[in-house]
Amino acid sequence: MIRETFAVGPLACNCTILGDERTREAIVVDGGDGANDVVERLHKYGLRAVLLVHTHGHIDHIGDVGRLRDATGARALLHAADLPLYEALPLQAGWIGLAGAPPVVPLDGGFSDGEEIGSGEIALQVLHTPGHTPGSVSFATCKDDAVTLFTGDTLFAGSIGRWDLGGTSMEEIVASIVRKLLPFDDATPVVPGHGPMTTIGVERRSNPYLVSA
Repeated sequence: MIRETFAVGPLACNCTILGDERTREAIVVDGGDGANDVVERLHKYGLRAVLLVHTHGHIDHIGDVGRLRDATGARALLHAADLPLYEALPLQAGWIGLAGAPPVVPLDGGFSDGEEIGSGEIALQVLHTPGHTPGSVSFATCKDDAVTLFTGDTLFAGSIGRWDLGGTSMEEIVASIVRKLLPFDDATPVVPGHGPMTTIGVERRSNPYLVSA
């Protein structure tokens, strides 16, 4: 598997490319604010994106989906519960002081909790982890020797995502983490939506929102 995580856009959203070395097909996770950077890296590895998947509907995670889909021909997916948030990109742009919002384009579908999505040897299991937003999901690699979690803005190194931007609550986001993420082994790597990587064990032992959960 080819795997590269890199920050895109002014809010430094972590985007990950997962590529199958045999088929040269790839999944892009949260390529939301850096179409040019994503396309450049796909070309570098000789990969063709077939899926653009998004952990949630905030502008820094999905705003560039139209340009990226046009450039790659890949299918763009988002959990249905976050479609209203995605369709409010102009409002979101105002939240962060952008003069203009990227266009809202029709997406190609969604996914459900427990579903496996992917192509070739690259596959992800969908974990619905509401709390940061109603449709927030995390992804777990499921055709790799060692599972890696991509948690979007649900779980960060030493913290959790905000719960005041989409009608959710701290209790809901913590409950999602406890139910869906903490059952993974302590050694499981976590790639959050922003900031450094961590592991489930580190967060279980030291994350202030989780140590008493």
